[in-house]
Amino acid sequence: MNDKISKLQEIIDESQRIVFFGGAGVSTESGIPDFRSQDGLYRQEWKYPPETIISRSFFDCNPKEFYRFYRKKLIIKDVKPNITHYKLAELEAAGKLSAVVTQNIDGLHQLAGSKTVYELHGSTLRNFCMKCKKSYDIDFIAASENSQDTLPRCECGGLVKPDVVLYEESLDDDVINGAVDAIANADTLIIGGTSLIVYPAAGLIRYFKGKNLVLINKTATTADANADLVIHDSLGKVFEQIKVN
Repeated sequence: MNDKISKLQEIIDESQRIVFFGGAGVSTESGIPDFRSQDGLYRQEWKYPPETIISRSFFDCNPKEFYRFYRKKLIIKDVKPNITHYKLAELEAAGKLSAVVTQNIDGLHQLAGSKTVYELHGSTLRNFCMKCKKSYDIDFIAASENSQDTLPRCECGGLVKPDVVLYEESLDDDVINGAVDAIANADTLIIGGTSLIVYPAAGLIRYFKGKNLVLINKTATTADANADLVIHDSLGKVFEQIKVN
């Protein structure tokens, strides 16, 4: 493993336009569970798989059940960035990293100090009224559990929706274009904490034409065979050993 860390350090030192493409494995090390995992307790409490509950059609037809799941599984309070978030922010500040492309919706990259972040699936920190477009914060959504109909209602009466991309919804064009441009112009692409099974997000890596493709994930991915460096370990263990010069 030391040889692989040394190789990663060498790649980072020689790179000037690194892009980090991250998934749930980045946030789980901050204590945010991967909502897709279904254990026995999950099956006792929820009648539907998570992918069904956080779909647009389910949101439209069953908003109360959607928000019951959303508040319990996707609103996580008092979480803080971990070493990976902070190290990526350091790399950006040092002029080594040009962008973070993330599938996560928790805003932890920005909290750690990253400036250029493309949130492919939106953010739980932003919410808007579907009727008048007024913005609301995450605390408003959390507190709606105590409202009369347990739904987050705007003062105009409209339903407030999280600014997250639900299943059956399209990704934001501006975010996609920014992410594609960053990846296409990167000299190094580091993919971390993702199994690369969620599309269309995972498909963005095909735009990478640079020198170094690095995969850091606890388990194997479909892109391992094409990578210049593969490290099967936790992101935190890897990034805590990286020095930003």
